Amino acid sequence: MHTLTIKLDSIDRVKEFVRIITAFDNDFDLRSGRYTVDAKSILGIFSLDLSKPIELDVYGKENLDEVIEALKPFEA
Repeated sequence: MHTLTIKLDSIDRVKEFVRIITAFDNDFDLRSGRYTVDAKSILGIFSLDLSKPIELDVYGKENLDEVIEALKPFEA
């Protein structure tokens, strides 16, 4: 597992984030405080406190470098 800290501070950024990660077969979780949601779920993401940076857990080593590169615009 690899963890990134990201910032999703607008509706457009959330939609773009989900569009990017759904292209990968990896599993992703977003953690904010004590809550964890599937990062590919737009509804799940909107249940989190998006005013603060959130942790993204990337599972699996395949495509990890590509995932990290694709998510650079979202890093906090």
